[in-house]
Order: sequence, then C-alpha cells, then structure tokens
Amino acid sequence: MRLKPEQLEDHLQRGLAPLYLVSGDEPLQSMEAVDGIRARARAEGFEDREVFTVDKGFDWGQVQTAAESLSLFAQRRVLELRMPSGKPGVQGGKVLEACARQPSADTVLIVQCGKLERQEQKSRWCQALEQAGVMIQVWPLDLAGTETWIIRRMNRRGLHPTAGAARLLAERVEGNLLAAAQEIDKLVLLQGTGAVDEVGVLAAVTDSARFNVYDLTAAALAGEAGRAVRILSGLRAEGIAPVLVAWTLTREIRTLNRLSEQVTAGATLQGVLKSVWPPQRQPVMRQALKRLPLPVLGQLLQAGARADQVAKGQKPGSAWDELLDLTLGLAGQPSSLSCIPPY
Repeated sequence: MRLKPEQLEDHLQRGLAPLYLVSGDEPLQSMEAVDGIRARARAEGFEDREVFTVDKGFDWGQVQTAAESLSLFAQRRVLELRMPSGKPGVQGGKVLEACARQPSADTVLIVQCGKLERQEQKSRWCQALEQAGVMIQVWPLDLAGTETWIIRRMNRRGLHPTAGAARLLAERVEGNLLAAAQEIDKLVLLQGTGAVDEVGVLAAVTDSARFNVYDLTAAALAGEAGRAVRILSGLRAEGIAPVLVAWTLTREIRTLNRLSEQVTAGATLQGVLKSVWPPQRQPVMRQALKRLPLPVLGQLLQAGARADQVAKGQKPGSAWDELLDLTLGLAGQPSSLSCIPPY
C-alpha cells in the first residue's frame, strides 16, 4: 500500500502495519514520518528499538538475525534500517524480501532511504515491502504544495493564518520545509496561538538573516567557542528573540544528556550515536559527548532552564548574558557573565 505523507496520521490512528518503507529526498517530511510511526509503535507497546545504518561493507546478516530473533524479555520492538542510497544490493535485497515474506507480530520494521529511482521501485525487495506493508514517498513541494503544508502545520500549532500570510511564508522559504517549520515555531514563541496575517509574518520572519539558531548550536557542539559567541552576537543584532535561542540550545543539551545517560548505563558511544539523525550531525555530537561529562550536562540543563525563565521575564537578569554563559558551557569553555557588546 502506498500513502502520501499527509495520509500517514489517519493510517496510524487505525493501527500499525508490520513494515514501512519511507523514501524521498525531502528531509523534514521523511524524518517526521518515521517519528510518527515510532511514536505510534511506542504507544502500542513496542518498547525495544534497534537501529541499523547501511554503509560500505554493511553486514546484512545483522538485520536478518535481528528480524528472526526474539527481543530481550520477548518485548515488542521496532527495527529501524537507515539506507541513504536506497540501494541494498543483492544480499540486502534478499534480506528485505525475507522480512516481507515473514513479518513478525512482535516487530515493526521501518526502512528509511533516499529517493528511489524507477528501477529500484520495480525491484523485488521494494515491491515485497510495499505489498506486505506501507510505502511512503516524500517529494519536494512546489509553491502551492508548500503553502498547503504550511497552513496544515500552522493549524496543528494553534495558528490560523490568512491566505496571504501562508503565501508570504511559502515564498520566503522557497520550498525549504525545515526553514518553514523553524519560522512557524518562532511565530508561536513570539506571538502565541491565534490568527496570523501578513503583518505578523513580516514582523517575525527574517528574510535573509546572516545567522540562524542552528548555526549557533552547530558551532557550540563542535567546541568552536569564539565562532559561537560571534553568531550569538549576530543573532542579538538581528533581533532574534532570546527565548527562541534558549529553547534551541536547551533542546540540544537535553539530547546530549539522554545520550550520555545511555553511555553511563553501559551502551557504547558508537551505538548511541546511531540514534542521531541525520547522520551528518553525529561527528559534532560525538565531540560534545566526549567534552561534556554527565554532571556538566546536568548543570547546563539547569542553566538552560534559568535562561528560558529570564528570557520570558519570569526571573530577573539579562537574557543575553544567560545565553552567553549557556553557549560557552555547551562549547566546553569556562562560564562568563561578561555581556555581549551592545548594538
């Protein structure tokens, strides 16, 4: 069975299929489709999770063994197979066909891959997965499709845009759904829920900002303290809301804290990093985990909570001073209360 990304939520409300194939080169829709399947599986008691990433020299026997064996304590589980190329090869194709022929009632298999060319869509492994489960193809959206996607997402966040507001935002992001999602999150943070018109979008959305909050987190995670401070200064100069900066930094710290707890409990660093998606983020997360022990991450979580409260006016102080401390801490530098130069 084939579904469009927007049809997945209704499908999941009716129950889970044993197999899912999510393909395409639009990263946000692909990622959120897998997140939705995983959340539904967790709600239905599939508590265990194993993640495999296909790269050069990948051992497909791991997948076959995992699919055929019972999980620890016979718990229901999710097997995730990340296959960026969309080409499993001869051995991988046979393993996927075998999984499709004999799906387990206690296992949900999620195969996530890049865009599948016509030849791969006609392959035996792809057709077997589609017939035994659900195939979701994700395509980049044109302007009209982006506008529809924006309206649907804003409605889910409690925003009710005018047609002009949705069109304006769609034109600004030019099909980049990740950027659109970021701007919608910013709108919610800055003005709360309710009606949104063109004036509201123009007031909140920066058309061509030099920096964004994701540049800041990337620099801090990589330990590039000087660059991170310069980006933070740029965000302040461009009028970015400090509450958005605090939320983004704290989200990364929470992720690091969760991964560090797993390593402390006995998991390998390489193993826990497989849950970081997209894979391009794994090197900087590795650097940060090696640099920041679990007690320090706990302190950073507390600092993030304080920065958020100061940014919202719930505690006295300078939000940008708190964010400077938080940024330096995430970059592994000593805390400082010196102010960012005023603009």
